[in-house]
Amino acid sequence: MDNSYFKQRLLKRQEELQHITATGEEAAATVELDQSRVGRLSRMDAMQGQAMSQAAQQRRTLELQKIAAALLRIDEGNYGYCLSCDETIAAARLDIDPAATLCIACAEKCQ
Repeated sequence: MDNSYFKQRLLKRQEELQHITATGEEAAATVELDQSRVGRLSRMDAMQGQAMSQAAQQRRTLELQKIAAALLRIDEGNYGYCLSCDETIAAARLDIDPAATLCIACAEKCQ
C-alpha cells in the first residue's frame, strides 16, 4: 500500500478544513439580539444560521482530529491496520476515507 498517496490526501483535506474553519468563525459568532435593529424573524434566522455554523464547525473539528490521528499512524507505521482486529483495512476503503480506523467487518459490528 502506498502510504505517501494517502498522506498527501490527508494533508490536502486537513489544509482545506483549516481554511474553511478560518473563514467560518464569523458565522458562528454570537448573534446580536437588539430588537430595535433587527426584527424577530431576522433574529431567529440569524440564530438558526449560527447553530448550523457551530454544528458544521464541530464536524470539521472532529474530522481534523481523525486526520491528525491517521497522519500519526502513518508516521508510526501503523496506518492501514484495523484498530480493533489488527487486520489490513482494504485499500478501496481507505481510498474512500483515508482516516478510516476500522475494517469493514469491525465497522459493521460497531453499528
